[in-house]
Amino acid sequence: MKIMIADDHELFRDGLRHVLDQLGDGLTIIEASDYAEALEKASTEEGLDIVLMDLAMPGMPWGEGLQALRERLPEEVPIIVLSASDDRRHVLQAVNIGAAGFIPKTSSSRVMLSALKLVLSGGVYLPPALLEQSASSQPMMDNPGSPFGAENTASFLTPRQREVLTLLGQGKSNKEIARVLQLAEGTVKLHVTAILKALNVNNRTRAVVAAAQLGLTSPDNVSSISH
Repeated sequence: MKIMIADDHELFRDGLRHVLDQLGDGLTIIEASDYAEALEKASTEEGLDIVLMDLAMPGMPWGEGLQALRERLPEEVPIIVLSASDDRRHVLQAVNIGAAGFIPKTSSSRVMLSALKLVLSGGVYLPPALLEQSASSQPMMDNPGSPFGAENTASFLTPRQREVLTLLGQGKSNKEIARVLQLAEGTVKLHVTAILKALNVNNRTRAVVAAAQLGLTSPDNVSSISH
């Protein structure tokens, strides 16, 4: 497995290396200390499996940097944001840009490793605190075209799609959803595509937020990780 750590603090990179060593043998770590270096390595390093990145790095505003990195990487390579901030607006913006997970740096090593494994399996990890806010908040205005929070949103979905969305909200991968619902994985993918279209969102991470806000999943269980 090849992982890129992009963070401008060498001490944090060293600490994260020790945490990642627990994933086992055959691990290759690539490091970057700013956005320019991260973008260069995203273009030149072959076989990257996942990118762990801080938002606040030198070189460019984080929104531009994350978007540029997302565009530079193959679509199948997930980006997990590791940040000292768990500001709800930052999390949602990162999700909109294409982050597959958001882990506060205050998380324990156990949570961090579990979140990493979850994302690598095709799932999603977001801070439970964010999802608690989403579930209890007024409709989000981050995406004005989104039906988030509207009472009739659920009517856009079939009963089976609601089941799939509930499991998406628990961070489960397509393979796990297929096993739970006894469906073919290809069928689950079709349901996920329909769900994203109905909710007017462009990735499954936003769908997880939607599931919590619509009350289709418990924020305590949404990460599928024991805290």
